Amino acid sequence: MAAKKSGIGKYFVWGLLGLLLLGLGGFGATSFSGTVRSIGKVGEAEISTSDYFRALQSEMRNVQQRTGQALSFQQAQSMGLTQQVLSQMVVTAALENEAAVLGISVGDARLAEDLRNIGAFQGVDGSFNRDAYKLTLENAGLNERAFEEKLRDESASTLLQGAVLAGVRLPDTYVNTLIGYTGERRAFTWAEVDESELEVLPAPTEDELRAHYEENIALFTRPETKRLTYVWLTPEMIVDSVEVDEDSLRAAYDERIEEFDLPERRLVERLVFNDQAAAEAALARIVAGEAVFEDLVDDRGLDLSDTDMGDVTRGDLGKAADAVFDTDVGQVAGPAPTTLGPALFRVNAVLPAQLTSFEEAIPALRGELALDRARRVIDTQMQSFDDEMAAGVTLDELAASTDLVAGTLGWIGENDEDIAGYPAFREAADAVDLSDYPAIAQLGDGGVFALRLDEILDPEPFPYEEVELRVQADWRRAQKADALFARAEALAGELGEGVTFDGAGLEAATEDGLTRNAFGADLPRPVLEAVFDMAPNEVRAVRADDLAVVVRMDEILAVDTDSEQSKQLAQLFRDQAAQDVAQDLFRALSTDIQTRAGVELDQPAINAVHANFQ
Repeated sequence: MAAKKSGIGKYFVWGLLGLLLLGLGGFGATSFSGTVRSIGKVGEAEISTSDYFRALQSEMRNVQQRTGQALSFQQAQSMGLTQQVLSQMVVTAALENEAAVLGISVGDARLAEDLRNIGAFQGVDGSFNRDAYKLTLENAGLNERAFEEKLRDESASTLLQGAVLAGVRLPDTYVNTLIGYTGERRAFTWAEVDESELEVLPAPTEDELRAHYEENIALFTRPETKRLTYVWLTPEMIVDSVEVDEDSLRAAYDERIEEFDLPERRLVERLVFNDQAAAEAALARIVAGEAVFEDLVDDRGLDLSDTDMGDVTRGDLGKAADAVFDTDVGQVAGPAPTTLGPALFRVNAVLPAQLTSFEEAIPALRGELALDRARRVIDTQMQSFDDEMAAGVTLDELAASTDLVAGTLGWIGENDEDIAGYPAFREAADAVDLSDYPAIAQLGDGGVFALRLDEILDPEPFPYEEVELRVQADWRRAQKADALFARAEALAGELGEGVTFDGAGLEAATEDGLTRNAFGADLPRPVLEAVFDMAPNEVRAVRADDLAVVVRMDEILAVDTDSEQSKQLAQLFRDQAAQDVAQDLFRALSTDIQTRAGVELDQPAINAVHANFQ
């Protein structure tokens, strides 16, 4: 409760102070000429034009920092930002007015403490700095007296709010009820009805299929569809037309010779010791059969992964190369010198030398070089594609005169075949508008595309003849689901009369005690929901999508209030409920103050502040 009280106070009561100071960076101070000094008041507490300006300015900057995008004043208005800030200012003024009416104030000692705690007024050593205090207020266009009066009012508002919210505590009955609901468990037995239990379904008649089509027309309705025309070109489309000469292949082979001429290697684990004596003692334990390599690793507090060197060549091992390469697989070599100290090496595998000749490498090299050249060809053509479209060439004409391939697509947002599998295309298809002109864009793999939105088709049912096969499949699915559930109901009746799951030919699963929020990979959610609505020994058939389940509720298990989980839940519920009540109390307090004191807002003055943003 205390935590929540502090949070509300900080947000609503100290909010204005934060806006005054934190909102200064990057904007500078702004003053308003003329005699209008406030945009309104609550009772006798005024809302100054400068305070409102800074608060709105700071909130707009916060939005820009969160989104990373510039925010115009018109956008801020459309988001409701101006009304939100104004509401916060009214709440702050309401608390200040009520504190004044009640005669609540703070002394100089509390004021001084509050000033010392404001980071903007502190020096490099963290203590209050008079020069920083003065400079910060000057930059904000404030004088010390006005600021300290405002701070004194804010502190008094905090005291008022604390007095209202202090001591809020919900009865244990409330928390216990929540714990009982969320922590109560059910033990039950359940089994899925197998399709083998069903008789062969009869073939549907034409009338039955058409009736199913009409009753489930939403399943056979085309969603809103964008009819797109597009052109695209990928490196794979032109790779066969790209020539790669032998000199280029030879140069690529020589450049990557390490990939094709692999020396003999070993898969090795290495354990380093502080000195030669320790390494020899460890090897002696292995030779005597007192330990294996894993034991030595454990003794050092390491994992085997910490010793794994992967595959290494003679050059990787330095002076230890001969010892390692002369050791059989599964054996331990050493101690051998390393740059880290003497070490033992365990050899796990021998990887023989492997030489791939130039002739053997040609297919792979040619494919890679051809793709790379195809990407460069497309890259050099991109600008010319754009230039031609800017000159009025249509996508179809461009496809006819270049390597670009044209196509059409009914885009519904779920397409994922061919070009629709590229994220760049999907994003463009989602965003395209009828007024947009085609432009060349990259696909991400060296390919390019451009698209045009031809029309937007409203949702419309597909003609029955076009979806007849889909209707038949869905009819069979629905009939099978109904038949399974009917069989489940019959089996539930038998189990309710004393027949066991085994006696009914069901392969049952037993849950010892699940809460309402338990999730199991093999347990349909509707089954868990059903058992919490059942009495002990009750048997019920449950439909779970196209599945049918028979479930028997065996036992209600009360929550274990002494468990650590229950205690954590109790504290969570207690804190959350207290926060909710605190928020309600604060809203009620603010509304009551505004009703009694009266709220006056000067719309022309508010408009004048807004004009400074435009």
